Amino acid sequence: MSVEILSRIQFALTVSFHFLYPPMTIGLGMLLVIMEGLYIKTKNPLFHQMAHFWTRIFGLIFAIGVATGIVMEFEFGTNWAAYSRFVGDIFGSALAAEGIFAFFLESGFLALLLFGWDKVGPKMHFFATCMVCLGSHFSAIWILIANSWMQTPAGFHLEKITGAVHTRLPEGYIVQASDMGHVRAVVDNFWAMIANPSSLNRICHVVFGAWLVGAFLVMSICAWYLLKGRFTAFARKSMMIAACFAAFTTILQSISADATARGVVRTQPIKLASMEGVYETHDYTPMTLFGWVDTKSQTVHGPQIPALLSFLCFHNFKQPVQGLLSMPSDEFLAARNPGLSPEQLAKIRPNYWPVVGAVFQTYHLMIGIGSAVFGLSFLALTLLWRGWLFRADNPLIRALLWIYVFAVAAPQICMQAGWFTAEMGRQPWIVYNMLKTSEGLSRAVHANQVVFSIILFALIYTLLFITFIYLLNRKIQHGPDEDEDHHTKAPGSSDAIAAGLFTQKGRASSQE
Repeated sequence: MSVEILSRIQFALTVSFHFLYPPMTIGLGMLLVIMEGLYIKTKNPLFHQMAHFWTRIFGLIFAIGVATGIVMEFEFGTNWAAYSRFVGDIFGSALAAEGIFAFFLESGFLALLLFGWDKVGPKMHFFATCMVCLGSHFSAIWILIANSWMQTPAGFHLEKITGAVHTRLPEGYIVQASDMGHVRAVVDNFWAMIANPSSLNRICHVVFGAWLVGAFLVMSICAWYLLKGRFTAFARKSMMIAACFAAFTTILQSISADATARGVVRTQPIKLASMEGVYETHDYTPMTLFGWVDTKSQTVHGPQIPALLSFLCFHNFKQPVQGLLSMPSDEFLAARNPGLSPEQLAKIRPNYWPVVGAVFQTYHLMIGIGSAVFGLSFLALTLLWRGWLFRADNPLIRALLWIYVFAVAAPQICMQAGWFTAEMGRQPWIVYNMLKTSEGLSRAVHANQVVFSIILFALIYTLLFITFIYLLNRKIQHGPDEDEDHHTKAPGSSDAIAAGLFTQKGRASSQE
């Protein structure tokens, strides 16, 4: 394999593994704010128990997420040095903002969140929880701003460096492979860079997906407790909050998905056509529900709904979705390949497409699993409203609870499939329509070095994942610190005091 393919595999491996954890901390952080806020409002100790337990889960996930995220920072310099030099001014500002506004905020209050339960008052601890949650969201926002700029660059100009002379290049300058090391993107307008055409839609889409990851993590663990008959009061209350939160979030995600798809139509039509396998441009463009793309015959196979894609893209059944065979335009290709005839341009046009079959499958995987997440969220809410969700003695409900136990993987699969769709759909560009992925590679890295690093990362990440699952399982098996009966009593009540005295007496007897 080439260094380009191997480096892309390496980055995909490290990013995909790291991307398992930030969505869990973002979603779980929101639920911690809700649970602890309910405790502040109601003084119900069961909410305190819930917040305390889920905070321990949050701490474990956060630690693994930080450890796996550091690797990617080094990869920009080792495997993608030419790219880093080209976008250093852009990425430097975004990543610096992420460090200042997100990481320091999140990590600064994390110790208080994890270890401050008996050290500070409830309101101060709730404030720390809010700050950690806000920090995790800020981290996602700044990373997504940087990535969105790669999809839809804005607020910059190109600059050529010759010795100590910096020359501003004209708008529309076409970057050549020989420019690497001499041409870079420089921020003109920081706010225009932040508010690039795709950033808001992508931030909302990813954050709402992360909220669903956190909600389904809570629902999964609570469903397991209900099936085993353990910590039932805790599990019911936690699952009730998570189910309501999931149903609310799926509505927001549906709105976000519509806006994101229409944004892709405007800014990256080649990606949109690849997602649906559209080669020919014609009215009433159908949407394929599932199937496969035959790239040789340039056709898509599978059940279709006529005109649905046109409606989803433009809110107009007739307006055609532009097909791949007309993109990029002859003008775009001729500017980058001067001297070629129209026939020759048509032959090289597919070189500017992503791998259509792969993008089609990852996109439809996201849509299919996402629809299941939507259905499971509202099914849980409906059963909760009808009073049936916690009837673990009913065979149908037990079967459904087992589905919720394993459904924890569903929003994670959606997140990964969506990320692969976004990144593979941008190819062959690492900065859309400006810098090719092959031009962003480090020149000093060889294929055998990348292969060795992939093997090493695979081994280390396998050990990390096993460790994470082992520690997570231990925390789940241990459950909340105190039994549910203690927490269903108000602190200071005679039964709670008696229970506490009995526990202390028993401990004293065992020590004697």
